[in-house]
Amino acid sequence: MKNIALHQVHEKLGAKMVPFAGYNMPVQYEGVTAEHLTVRESVGVFDVSHMGEFLVSGENALALIQKVTSNDASKLAIGDAQYSCFPNTENGIVDDLICYRIKDNQYLLVVNASNIEKDWNWISKYNEEFGADLKDLSDDYSLLAIQGPKAVEAMQSLSSLDLADIPFYKFKVGDFAGIEHVIISATGYTGSGGFEIYCKNSEVEQIWNRVFLAGAEFGIKPIGLAARDTLRLEMGYCLYGNDIDDTTSPIEAGLGWITKFNKDFVNADALAKQKEEKPSRKLVAFELNARGIPRQGYDIVDEEGNTIGNVTSGTMSPSLSKGIGLGYVPIASAKMGSQILIQIRKKAIPATVVKLPFYNK
Repeated sequence: MKNIALHQVHEKLGAKMVPFAGYNMPVQYEGVTAEHLTVRESVGVFDVSHMGEFLVSGENALALIQKVTSNDASKLAIGDAQYSCFPNTENGIVDDLICYRIKDNQYLLVVNASNIEKDWNWISKYNEEFGADLKDLSDDYSLLAIQGPKAVEAMQSLSSLDLADIPFYKFKVGDFAGIEHVIISATGYTGSGGFEIYCKNSEVEQIWNRVFLAGAEFGIKPIGLAARDTLRLEMGYCLYGNDIDDTTSPIEAGLGWITKFNKDFVNADALAKQKEEKPSRKLVAFELNARGIPRQGYDIVDEEGNTIGNVTSGTMSPSLSKGIGLGYVPIASAKMGSQILIQIRKKAIPATVVKLPFYNK
């Protein structure tokens, strides 16, 4: 197990540390519900330094990214971020990622911690054709997600940049918490606004300390990975390993909006055919109509008790106080308002297919 740079800081704060994706990570501090509501109502800080960062540079940097990702990175201006995925050759997904255009011929790809080695090998294989300059920065950089409706106000004193002037999925490189050349990205995984701060491991403790000093009057708190999961699920954001993986296509997963067929990318023809012919199953969002908590792996059944799908993510929503989840079902059961059943132990609990997000500000 690897330790992130702030490991000892989290231990001193009383965090429950657990192994996650090869790292010891803070899963919670005071409790999932309290941490979840802190982010929905004010501001909280996640240490997500386990995420991977690859720098792609050179004349063929864009050509390589266009080949291995599903979205159209040619649309990116300097200062833009883009959600995308790496399709595999079997109609599945190697990983999902965010692509940042740092400067001309230079991009930063931010990937999931559990897939760093797999993603690196995948990109490197295709780079044999393009010869871009690849650097794995994952072990050298830390990432803090400062999330919540009060994030801009709480953090403005730490930067000379106008934080309110960074639109969603845009970023700026500038001073933050006394450190120069920090990436301040208006992205996140919670749906409550805020920023993600990329810095060197040697800088992250200073930034952490100053963030908490600046945010003290706003009730800022450290937030663990457990609340990160409930927050992202209320928004319907996919989690790799749960809702998407090597066997799920972006078309099935509702990620057609990041799958652009105006360019040649890995498995493009097969995915275009699947989109045209319609997939046989689809990832849907559902709310339980009775008491219960859906969990990953639970069966989705029909009225006769036949298994028709499976829950990929589920929880008791802290914001809505009801059971919510995502899961794959046949197309016939995927329409809004469709009634399905979630097998929770010996009971089949009725549920309704709903539109995302579950939570609206």
